[in-house]
Amino acid sequence: MRPKELSRRTFIRAAVLATSAPATKSTTALSAKQAAVKRPICVFSKHLQWLDYRGMAEVAAEIGFDGVDLTVRPGGHVLPERVGDDLPRALEATKAAGISMPMITTRIQYPDDPLTASVLETARKCGVGCYRMGYWSYDDKKTVMQNLQMLKPRMKQLADVNERHHIHGAYQNHAGRRVGAAIWDLYYLLEGLNPKWIGSQYDVRHATAEGGYSWRLGMKLLSPFIRSAVIKDFRWEKKDGKWKDVHVPLGEGMVDFKQYFKLVKSLNIGGPISLHYEYPVYDKANKNLSQKERRRQTITAMRRDLTALRTMLKEAG
Repeated sequence: MRPKELSRRTFIRAAVLATSAPATKSTTALSAKQAAVKRPICVFSKHLQWLDYRGMAEVAAEIGFDGVDLTVRPGGHVLPERVGDDLPRALEATKAAGISMPMITTRIQYPDDPLTASVLETARKCGVGCYRMGYWSYDDKKTVMQNLQMLKPRMKQLADVNERHHIHGAYQNHAGRRVGAAIWDLYYLLEGLNPKWIGSQYDVRHATAEGGYSWRLGMKLLSPFIRSAVIKDFRWEKKDGKWKDVHVPLGEGMVDFKQYFKLVKSLNIGGPISLHYEYPVYDKANKNLSQKERRRQTITAMRRDLTALRTMLKEAG
């Protein structure tokens, strides 16, 4: 390539970043049309991983989503080491489809990881307002409080990194034995930090699985830090003599969405919503399923849950 020539990839990257540069004091970089959507509903791109950027964006737009929650992590739509080239390409695809990319899902865990700065810098230039962090695990050789006391400074350091890049980082509460499942431990790590830069991506499905009747208390505790949300449903089923939490279509499970959205309204919680589909959205057992049929089944299932969610939001007022 001669010095004055630009490759198509370089040109696209430069053009996308130039047109997406955020205002210095803004925490979002949305167009006027996108800004009119107070709580954009995004599809979690993990469930469209079999499609390229253009295909993923077009399917999301056809279903009726406002945007995409893009996976920027190992094995995701964008690999962290290629974020500088590929995230602008993904942004170009979403813009062409008429939707936004207000949030991404990462595995960011350490403030001093070189890829952390690279991902956050590129994300911000692409207009991403918030990202989901990676999970932390408890070290069983230490007490619970020893673990949390070790992690609290790291959370503060990540908040400082986020502030430098003008982006919000959020930790998802996930059922199980990870940090954040109990809710109060996540609050301990976040207490005293600026929620503008770091907080919670609240998941009511996992909160219900862990909290039973008490999930409301945990949500109230975390509410000052909740700037984004994950929506999905589940129910307990007994299989082979053991109780398991099984993902199901929205509204067919145990999550009390009526009470949840009532609480969301009373606590004045906002931010983008990531809609997850952890149950099969197409016939995975059929090895002869065509790409066209796979696409049709996926759109039908995803649209059903999106319609259910929009109905819940409308009823909540």
